[in-house]
Amino acid sequence: MTNFASVAALLLLLCFPVAFSGHDYGQALSKSLLFFEAQRSGVLPRNQRVTWRSHSGLNDGKSSGVNLVGGYYDAGDNVKFGLPMAFTVTMMAWSVIEYGNQLAANGELGHSIDAIKWGTDYFIKAHPEPNVLYGEVGDGNTDHYCWQRPEEMTTDRKAYRIDPSNPGSDLAGETAAAMAAASIVFRRSNPAYSRLLLTHAYQLFDFADKYRGKYDSSITVARKYYGSVSGYNDELLWAAAWLYQASNNQFYLDYLGRNGDSMGGTGWSMTEFGWDVKYAGVQTLVAKFLMQGKAGRHTAVFQKFQQKADFFMCSLLGKGSRNIQKTPGGLIFRQRWNNMQFVTSASFLTTVYSDYLTSSRSNLRCSAGNVAPSQLLSFAKSQVDYILGDNPRATSYMVGYGNNFPQRVHHRGSSIVSYKVDRSFVTCRGGYATWFSRKGSDPNLLTGAIVGGPDAYDNFADRRDNYEQTEPATYNNAPLLGVLARLSSGHSGYSQLLPVVPAPVVVRRPMPIRKPRVTSPVRASGPVAIVQKMTGSWVSKGRTYYRYSTTVINKSPRALKSLNLSIKNLYGPIWGLSRSGNSFGLPSWMHSLQSGKSLEFVYIHSTTPANVAVSGYTLA
Repeated sequence: MTNFASVAALLLLLCFPVAFSGHDYGQALSKSLLFFEAQRSGVLPRNQRVTWRSHSGLNDGKSSGVNLVGGYYDAGDNVKFGLPMAFTVTMMAWSVIEYGNQLAANGELGHSIDAIKWGTDYFIKAHPEPNVLYGEVGDGNTDHYCWQRPEEMTTDRKAYRIDPSNPGSDLAGETAAAMAAASIVFRRSNPAYSRLLLTHAYQLFDFADKYRGKYDSSITVARKYYGSVSGYNDELLWAAAWLYQASNNQFYLDYLGRNGDSMGGTGWSMTEFGWDVKYAGVQTLVAKFLMQGKAGRHTAVFQKFQQKADFFMCSLLGKGSRNIQKTPGGLIFRQRWNNMQFVTSASFLTTVYSDYLTSSRSNLRCSAGNVAPSQLLSFAKSQVDYILGDNPRATSYMVGYGNNFPQRVHHRGSSIVSYKVDRSFVTCRGGYATWFSRKGSDPNLLTGAIVGGPDAYDNFADRRDNYEQTEPATYNNAPLLGVLARLSSGHSGYSQLLPVVPAPVVVRRPMPIRKPRVTSPVRASGPVAIVQKMTGSWVSKGRTYYRYSTTVINKSPRALKSLNLSIKNLYGPIWGLSRSGNSFGLPSWMHSLQSGKSLEFVYIHSTTPANVAVSGYTLA
């Protein structure tokens, strides 16, 4: 049987040559961001691109006297679970911090920041007092009993919280990490909002550290769905690492140095990373601090953190003392239920670690010998390529990408006709009878969703009731943003400068955050179109500053080999372009701008938009 299966798998590969001709990582990135818009709860904005969704959860928190409208549904149900939502936001923010330039080059930096802010706006509401955090809205048991669209759900929307009498260090710690990481993202574009996020992060960390306990002992309804198996020590270390990155406050570096041994950061040898177990992420971040020369008196402890980070990376490459299982097709395999979450999170860590090692001119140290950093990036690419269709089934596990992807996703919203198309009420149990049991494809395409994926032998059944394999989740997609952005910039010969966190910006009086609006019309010069929009404003020292996002689009059927921009009346810093004298060009990491593609750059100053024009270009 084994030989027959091998031959069958080989024949299957040969039948689908198109799937192996290379992937459009930029397209996959754009689609993956759309999934977050499909998962939004609350009042949807005017620029909502997933148009089959509508407003939902508009009374969330009302019975508890708090406004909890907003946030994300975690997967295919209509519950808002705080722990995986916070991890999702942390990983999106980490993607922007490391690969913001590449996201901008793909025209997706703005959408990425919007996705992060949708989560952090909700966390601000969910944290009404320093030692109170709402960690769940809805109940998995009653929610799973029904199959309804989020726009008309009739299930219980009770809100659950942690406080000093009912602690949850893991939940508060992960939310602190999310707020701290997001504060870095908004530091330059919206410093007032960044400071607000950092204030929440400080308070949440103090709450988590002072009142210790597992959140699922306080919010017991979460235990069946997102139980905290690893405890809370990993989240405390994780939050401390992110707070150090966000603040440069020595206290948090010392916290890692003092508690690394006792809390397991230097002891646990990991082969997984995800919403529950954060140790591999902590070890990767602390290794980065060590490579940056920031360890100081904690060097010996931080070296042990790095040894554990190396262990994780080596286990994925199959070059360690204990290696992670892979399917015959090469996908790492951890568990039957939503295995893909571990694939995307591990791929992100190998991607950033590859760039950290390259920047520090170091190799990965494995029990099988030294390994070049490029092998880590190649591993991440192999996993992403598998997800996008390079696998024995030639199936894309990203909905809407490629020609062969899941059609019957375990997802309430996508499997029931859109509320905007047919407002006939779908009852709790009637939804199962009419829509869940349908054999046909979903009426609404859940574009960009990464489903649970195949089993240990690369088998996959596209059935709506097969929730282990066909249910998507936000934390599947979040780590993939950074990986796709990185791969879209090329997967060889790339050296990332280790980021140095600038000093936090102090803003005296915050202004209300304005919705993005177009501030200058689309301008075209030959094959190049330029559009600008103001995406934020704030007041500092009595002066109003504006953040402008500018998109440059190649409308030619040929690639742009070079581009020269003239920017007049610019009175502040600019990011996302290379500069030579008074002329601006493609960023250094971008060798050309392909047909139909766009790049995004950002500048800040205290007046109307600068005058951006094309002064020259060369077509391939």
